[in-house]
Amino acid sequence: MNSRIMPPEWAPQKWLWIGFPHLADEWPGYLGAAQEQIAAFANAVAESGQEVRLLVRDAANEARARSLVSGAVQLERREYGDVWLRDTGPLVRSDGTALRCRFNGWGEKYLMPGDQTIGAEIARDAGLPVEQSDWILEGGAIDGDGTGIVLTTEQCLLNPNRNPHLSREDIEERLVRDLGFGKVVWLGDGLINDHTDGHVDNLARFVAPGEVVLPRATGSNDPNAQIYADARARILDAGLKLHEIPSPGLISRGDFVEPASYANFAITTDLVVVPTFGSPHDADGVAAIGALFPDRATIGLPGDAVLAGGGGFHCASQQMPDLSRI
Repeated sequence: MNSRIMPPEWAPQKWLWIGFPHLADEWPGYLGAAQEQIAAFANAVAESGQEVRLLVRDAANEARARSLVSGAVQLERREYGDVWLRDTGPLVRSDGTALRCRFNGWGEKYLMPGDQTIGAEIARDAGLPVEQSDWILEGGAIDGDGTGIVLTTEQCLLNPNRNPHLSREDIEERLVRDLGFGKVVWLGDGLINDHTDGHVDNLARFVAPGEVVLPRATGSNDPNAQIYADARARILDAGLKLHEIPSPGLISRGDFVEPASYANFAITTDLVVVPTFGSPHDADGVAAIGALFPDRATIGLPGDAVLAGGGGFHCASQQMPDLSRI
């Protein structure tokens, strides 16, 4: 294994960092429910036996979190804006170093104090040497299988609001240099209305080396049917094994079509947590993902309020691999 490659998410983990919501402006009318859903996520992982480090913003936010989580969840007060630690947290490599690429608020759309520094801060506090890279990359924009293959989307990584001076070939070279990814599988667009410009972790995920899970459209009004079809063709063209799961179908908030996806599941050492949305397909989605992880328990937890702020359980978390067991 390349010593600088990111271990796959299903590798043993020491702990999971999770961000706790604190901004009412980001979850107008949904902040309390989003906090409850993130707390339920943290509790579930902690109850599975894995350490959880829940980041809280200030004294009031810490008190709210403590009222919702069990004593097994460790709280850490930090300065951060968004809770999406998948993107702002450290990318830990097999050699025990942490990579932090530049961060510009998802194309300068959501710039908040602390988000450019929180990744290096928590990595250094964990005793990891931190390497700062020279290009913009969010963790949710890539998904690797531990063998050197990585999934990403053209919509995000080739977006001119990230690295307009870099070509597709330049980005591929950096993925090799910084994270050991020797084969890039380029998907097209991410889900409609995804705030991140199409992060792959809301579309397609590795579940084993060379094996990818992808939603299939459910219902004639599924807003992402063409996106799933295009991704399916590209995944098969790349020679990867494809597992299909149901999509939640059309999930909306008023007239807004939500980028709801069961693919935004979080893999921990003994547990897989799948967001649910009150869709008639929730149970089938959770069961389909559970069948792909026979060595772990799989549960579905409500994630609709978290999604109202722009992400899901995978987006709000970042794992610390247990490098001694990999």
